[in-house]
Amino acid sequence: MNDIRTIDTGYMGREGFAAAYLVREGARAAFVETNANRAVPRLLAALEADGLTPRAVEYVIITHVHLDHAGGASALMAACPNATLLAHPRAAPHVIDPAKLVKSAQAVYGESEFREMYGEIRPVPAERVRIMQDNETLEFGQRTLTFLHTRGHANHHFCVLDSGSNAIFTGDSFGLVYPELQRDGLFAFPSTSPTDFDAGEAKRSLDRILATGAERAFPTHFGEQRELEAIAAQLHCQLDVYGALADEAFESELQSDAIGELCQKRVRALFNELLAEHGLDGDSATRELLETDIDLNAQGVAFSVGKRRHKAAQRS
Repeated sequence: MNDIRTIDTGYMGREGFAAAYLVREGARAAFVETNANRAVPRLLAALEADGLTPRAVEYVIITHVHLDHAGGASALMAACPNATLLAHPRAAPHVIDPAKLVKSAQAVYGESEFREMYGEIRPVPAERVRIMQDNETLEFGQRTLTFLHTRGHANHHFCVLDSGSNAIFTGDSFGLVYPELQRDGLFAFPSTSPTDFDAGEAKRSLDRILATGAERAFPTHFGEQRELEAIAAQLHCQLDVYGALADEAFESELQSDAIGELCQKRVRALFNELLAEHGLDGDSATRELLETDIDLNAQGVAFSVGKRRHKAAQRS
């Protein structure tokens, strides 16, 4: 179908790394995901290539508020004067007032690097933001969009089921499927990054996505996927490993630094196994591509252990 256009955002200077999607409904349009400010010209160029103007955009949809998905939301909304931004109830406040989000990201990247990567993130006026509840539907021309809250990667995450194409936009809830890795069979892996990773919730989200009966998935990382059952099977197996690691670390006597080291070691070992299975273990470019994901996944597991211990201490 040609009513969904995949837009390569060029995130982090890489192609095939992070996508946004343009959904066309006659003379009307919607974007799913925005990526960062630098991606906005690419999104508007895709709109022009389809013979549409920014005034045709009725909706800007973000699956969650992580900056590789929503960092360009304010800039895109400024360019599309008729658009309403659709967000999860927990994500909407950070779009309306991004100060806390910006401060947190600056603490990770440093102010200079943050500005280089994401530029200035401005507030989106509250009257232009609509919160979408779990199972809420929205009529968009001849299609119905259904919003499904999917935890596990982030507590402020939803997926969007599109009746017009029998497809589902999955953000980070249905794993990462980089085109560069699809050389010797399907290669998908989950994103367990901080701060909300929960293996059980992530697996339930996978099952919920499959239960929609969608024929195609559009993960943000990256592009249209048709092997939904096979992707889910790979993700379930890996999430079992991550969940067992979190349980082991939680029950151990290790302190936070040692837990972090354990998670880094185990997650790297898991990726090494996966790369070997797909004949990619000797590929330095692939290892470079995955380095950030390995580090973030390990951090996510370690962070989840810290949260569990904090809650356990409060109960005792």
